[in-house]
Amino acid sequence: MNQQKRIEILKRLRAENPSPTTELNFSNPFELLIAVLLSAQATDVGVNKATGPLFAVANNPADMLALGVDGVKDYIKTIGLFNTKAENVIKTCRMLVELHGGDVPEDRAALEALPGVGRKTANVVLNTAFGWPTIAVDTHIFRVSNRTKLAPGKTVEAVEQRLLKVVPAEFKVDVHHWLILHGRYTCIARKPRCGSCLIEDLCEYANKIEL
Repeated sequence: MNQQKRIEILKRLRAENPSPTTELNFSNPFELLIAVLLSAQATDVGVNKATGPLFAVANNPADMLALGVDGVKDYIKTIGLFNTKAENVIKTCRMLVELHGGDVPEDRAALEALPGVGRKTANVVLNTAFGWPTIAVDTHIFRVSNRTKLAPGKTVEAVEQRLLKVVPAEFKVDVHHWLILHGRYTCIARKPRCGSCLIEDLCEYANKIEL
């Protein structure tokens, strides 16, 4: 995979989807933070079903704190690991109120200090809420990056660092979303839809499936 190919891949993804964003529903940075925190080992569709009613009654840290752990559980019990997630949501809200005046900090270290928030979640919030050129590598991005040879790596962090190195600045803000969507709907795990893939001729996957 050379840089000319990489740029053409990114240009095609941009042409298909010029303004990509997350499929999680949110209206402010706090809602995005909570939605991403809840999305671990869960689908965006499932998270959205839970957060719609939840955010209708609590779309800021103070109101979420007022619900308490049991109150949050009532809204998110359809999501996997909801007990732990509810506790992390309340702990995170308490820290946001006590340390950050109720605002979501635009700072990686401060975000990663929040319970239940790791590097990937921090990257999503910095990218999607604040427009940082960060790249959050999930299972979809890890698979697409390795399968296409766009940015191969043995670990999530290795793929992230490779992407940050090879993706030109003009694509960095959006590449996270393009690769997630590509992995979710085209370059799927078990049987990639190579025959309908807009970058098939550029991809270096050895076992393409012509469907």
